[in-house]
Amino acid sequence: MMFMSRPPGRPVPWSRVLGTLVLAYAAARLCVWLGTPLPWMIGPLLATALGSMLGAPTESWVVLRNAGQWVIGAALGLHFTPAVGVLVAQLWWVIAWGVVWALALGWAMGVWLHRLHAGRVPGVRPDQWRGTAFFAGSIGAASEMTLIAERYGARTDLVAAAHSLRVLLVAVAIPFGLQAWGVTGLDASPPGVREVDPAGLAVLAALTLAGIVAMLRFGGANPWFIGALAVAMVLTLSGVTLSAVPAGLSNAAQLVIGISLGVRFTPAFVHAAPRWLASVALASLAMMALCVVFAWILSHLTGLPAATLVLAGAPGGIAEMSITAKVLQLGVPVVTTFQVCRLVAVLMLSEPLYRWWAARQLPS
Repeated sequence: MMFMSRPPGRPVPWSRVLGTLVLAYAAARLCVWLGTPLPWMIGPLLATALGSMLGAPTESWVVLRNAGQWVIGAALGLHFTPAVGVLVAQLWWVIAWGVVWALALGWAMGVWLHRLHAGRVPGVRPDQWRGTAFFAGSIGAASEMTLIAERYGARTDLVAAAHSLRVLLVAVAIPFGLQAWGVTGLDASPPGVREVDPAGLAVLAALTLAGIVAMLRFGGANPWFIGALAVAMVLTLSGVTLSAVPAGLSNAAQLVIGISLGVRFTPAFVHAAPRWLASVALASLAMMALCVVFAWILSHLTGLPAATLVLAGAPGGIAEMSITAKVLQLGVPVVTTFQVCRLVAVLMLSEPLYRWWAARQLPS
């Protein structure tokens, strides 16, 4: 596999972790100076990805990655004030359409990848292609889609590569596109609390950690992000205001998330199945373009800013798109709700949809 995590029990290579953090911090500061969008995530992501592909000894420590997701989940949950909750509830039909759109778009990408590559990539058996193409095309839940693909005998390295490349392209292209578009600050509903209170922050951390532990125990998807988000969301919707999340802590969380994405791009990634990667890149760009059109249509139907709906429907990761919405102030609750609902739908429906599709195909 091209994307192998560090085996359990292996000592943490501290020199590599620290070196990667220094590289990421320097890249973030450079992006701040250049005025790029999301400098604390995009700078580390691009610098780490480039260094990894060139063979530099980069390393992402899973503890830092989890902590970063914890911080971002808690920070995003603070945007769900009672008034925002009413607004999101009124948009249930828009969210439903967004879910249907995401499932259809992922299915279409899977079908296209299957027709383009089946029987044409050396080392991949014909019976592996349906699952490989389908789960590579699914939008969201990258880790879970890779695990499901393994159950169906698919090439999990190609599935993981497709998700990693798509998330990278979306995480970079969408923020730069929005900056070029000149849209920011369209979120009329800022977090319910803006001041940092040390005691309140400690309580918020303890409560969100409890939510994470519960998610871990029951096997929920993306527990470090979803668990913290759910608790912070419930507290804020109930009118409980404990503390804001310090900006420096949020920046550090973005940095370690950027690193965790960048280290996936190893030298093996560059040399493995270049035709597959090229077609995934092309499909990802097409998906982004289609999502912009879909967002424009929904914007005319709902009156919501098109930029917010672009992030809500973008085929990227939930954390990356929600961070973009937070930093650019583009409707954080709407974007986060869309992305969470899509994640749940993909987890619940992708496997049944795959079985339905596979049953209607001729043998490969």
